[in-house]
Order: sequence, then C-alpha cells, then structure tokens
Amino acid sequence: MDQAILLVTLGVLFLGGLAADHLGRMTRLPRVTLLLLLGLAVGQSGLDLLPDQSEAWFEPISVVALTMVAFLLGAELTRENMARHGRAIFAISILIVVGTTAIVWAGLAALGLDPGLALLMGAIATATAPAAIADVIRQSGVRNGFTETISGIVAIDDVWGLIVFSICLALVHQSGAWSGPLLSASHDIGGAVLLGLAVGVPAAYLSGRLKPGEPLQTEAFGIVFLTAGLALWLEVSFLIAGMTAGALIANFARHHEYAFNEIEHIELPFMLLFFLLAGASLELDALWALGWITAAYIGLRVVARLISGELGARLGRVPKGEIHLYGPALLPQAGVAVGMALVAAETVPEWGATIMTLTIAATVVFEIIGPPFTLAAIRHVERQKKLRDLL
Repeated sequence: MDQAILLVTLGVLFLGGLAADHLGRMTRLPRVTLLLLLGLAVGQSGLDLLPDQSEAWFEPISVVALTMVAFLLGAELTRENMARHGRAIFAISILIVVGTTAIVWAGLAALGLDPGLALLMGAIATATAPAAIADVIRQSGVRNGFTETISGIVAIDDVWGLIVFSICLALVHQSGAWSGPLLSASHDIGGAVLLGLAVGVPAAYLSGRLKPGEPLQTEAFGIVFLTAGLALWLEVSFLIAGMTAGALIANFARHHEYAFNEIEHIELPFMLLFFLLAGASLELDALWALGWITAAYIGLRVVARLISGELGARLGRVPKGEIHLYGPALLPQAGVAVGMALVAAETVPEWGATIMTLTIAATVVFEIIGPPFTLAAIRHVERQKKLRDLL
C-alpha cells in the first residue's frame, strides 16, 4: 500500500508541476513561484493532502536537485565569463553580503532586538536561492551579460555568506572557543572545494570519451550523484562541491563544447518535485509568530539588497541601465538560510526559536515574491537591449 501511495503521489505531483510550468508560460509568471504556491496549497499549511511520508522525500530530492543546479552555476564561472564580468561578479557579491549583514543588523538592533541576535539574523539574510534564480533565468530563455553576471554572483555569494556567518557566530558565541565556528566553516567550504577538485578534474578529462564530443546521460547522473553522496558523507557543502566541479569541467573539458547538456535534460523532474515539496514544507504560521519583527526583518533585507546591489553594481562598472536591477534580482532566499539558522539555533539555543521562526518566515515571503522580481529584471534588461538594437 505504501508503494501505491508513493507512486500515485509522485504521479500527481509531476502532473501538477507540469500544469504549473505550462501556466507559467501562458501568464509569464515565474514557474518557481507557481510551483511553491501549488505546494503550499496541498501541503501542511494548506489542504494537507500529501501523505506523511512525503516529508522524508524532501531532503534527498533537494540534495540531488541543488547539486545539479550547482554544477550548472559552476559552469558559468568560465575564464571567458570571468574575463567579461569578473569585476562585477566579485564587487556585487561581496557588497551584497557585507551590506546585507550590516544593514539588517543595524536596523534590527535599532528597533530593540538584542545586538547579538540581530547580527546573526543579518548574516543569515545574506543567503540567496541559487535554484530559484537559475530556474527563472532558464525559464526566461535570455542569455546576455546581465544573466551571466547574475549566475556568477549566485555561484559564489553563498561562499562569502558562509564565511561572514561563521565570523558573526564566533563573535556572538564568545563563551566558547572562537575556533569552533571558524573550523566548522573551514571544513564545510575547504572540504567541499577539495571534493569538487577530486570529482571535477577526472570528470573534465573522462566525460564525453565514450561517445566522442558528447557526454552521456549516465555520466551526468553518475557525476551528480557521486558528488552529492560524497558531500553528505564527508559533511561538506554539496552546493560548493558541485559548483567547484562544474567550473573545473567547464574550463578544462576541451574535447567537447558543453559538458552539461545532459544535466539540463534530466534536471527538470527533480526541480519540479523540489519546488513543490519546498512549498509544501513552508509554514504560514511563522509569518505571524513574531509580528512586527518579522515585517522589519523582511523589509530591512529588501532595503539592504537594493542599496548593496546598487553600490556593488557601480563599483563593478556594469552598464548604466543595469545598475538598479541587481538588488531586486537577488531577492530570492531559501535552503542555505535555513541551514545557517539551524546551526545558529544549535549554537545559541536561547535564541533558537526566534532565529528559526524569522528565517522560515523570510523564506516563505522571499521564495514567493523573489522570483517575479528576478524575472522582471531580466526582461527589463532584454527590452533595453532590443530597443538599443533597433536604434
């Protein structure tokens, strides 16, 4: 009976995801937002139609889906892309992380929140949602300097975010050894980079050899599952491991033009399930649990993205018409933030409930409203480009 429920539920979710995807194409709404809303409707905060076992599916599906996204984002960090947009990618990603931490921390502290708790929430606010942003870019069908820069930013900004979060956690948790959070971050990031090297270097040389010039679907599955599984086993970031391996393959696999065609072909079913189950796991009650603090945190993160994105864009010397668009395009937030919140809640348990509630509340809001802003920014840049071409 359990197997029947599993298969029926998966069938309904796939068909529901397909319907949401088609509706997104018809209405020009982001597929991500529609999938999350559909998941929210059938999940625990909505009609509660999913079987209890579905909660157990979310973690393995999310790991595989996000590792695929990480490979594709890593593929954007090619020498050619970095030569064209490297200054903007580094300037915007660093300014976004530092600016978001500072503005959210200062704002929440000024409103009366404990400065230590405010600092942790500022660090958690730095995280973005690489899967949501990557899916919006893919759905838009646009590939230009703006989308290449956005892809590069989301490929590395969570690395800076994890570093800043670890430093802030060490500052707040001074009763223990400073080395604890910093060593944990070094293991998470450094170990993931080493794993990405261990997978990416041989994969760059070996993939696409059996069928010359064309990597096979089985190769794509093997590399993705191997990277995800080893990352979980070694307790390092599968996102950073996937991005590192993807960047290495994209830069050094010269015997075929594009190593990731097969990953793009196989990722859609995983992404549909990931966003549907992510929506089903969202808790609307968290939006109201802390009242004005929730609204203040969300508002401060929006302001921080707008200010930091613009400053980073000016420092990165992006085209004039794109300067105001990077902040809105980087609003989505998801799993990395929740992971940071879990670590913070375990390290500082007296603030655990507040940290988790605020983070989950922000995730609900930014996962739903963020993708439309990303899509609007991409389309605005593309319209400007077409207008210039006409003139």
